[in-house]
Amino acid sequence: MRVANTLRSHEVRFALAGGCAAYAHGGPASEHDVDVFVTEQDAPIARKVLVAAGMRAVDPPEDWLLKVYDGDCLVDLIFRPSGRPVTPERLRRAEELRVGATTAPVIPATELMVDKLLILGPHRCDFTPLLLIARSVREKIDWAEVAQQTGDSPYARAFLTLLTDLGVADGGRFAPGKGDAHAGQGPW
Repeated sequence: MRVANTLRSHEVRFALAGGCAAYAHGGPASEHDVDVFVTEQDAPIARKVLVAAGMRAVDPPEDWLLKVYDGDCLVDLIFRPSGRPVTPERLRRAEELRVGATTAPVIPATELMVDKLLILGPHRCDFTPLLLIARSVREKIDWAEVAQQTGDSPYARAFLTLLTDLGVADGGRFAPGKGDAHAGQGPW
């Protein structure tokens, strides 16, 4: 993967996220885009080195990421996923995993699921791709941690309940999420 190799050769701290991370952990292949976590301070540097390697920068309307294209492939340089900043500590937790022909730092599966669930909302509530990921990497996920970090989201709670009903995750192990107004009302 050219993006990972370029960032690594220029000593830019990063971790693969999104569909690439799911794939690296054993989930379904992603052909949509490449999500790369970087700190906000490193995002302009990352874009600069990728452009110097022949990629094309575009200015997104969002204020939580930068974008480049590697040919037709969109690369999102994300520094504030779901309103939570990417920190050096978060990047240090990344695991070195094989991604195609190379290895790269990849966010842990638990953090991947938290990020995926925190995106859910009234305008983005398709459980289908999340279900495929959850089934594929369920053994690598600390479901109690996911429930705790996403407990304020009714969409995340609904998804976790679905996973319990389908036998993908054991909802009986979960404590209610922080700030959960529904504490004590069911497995979450």
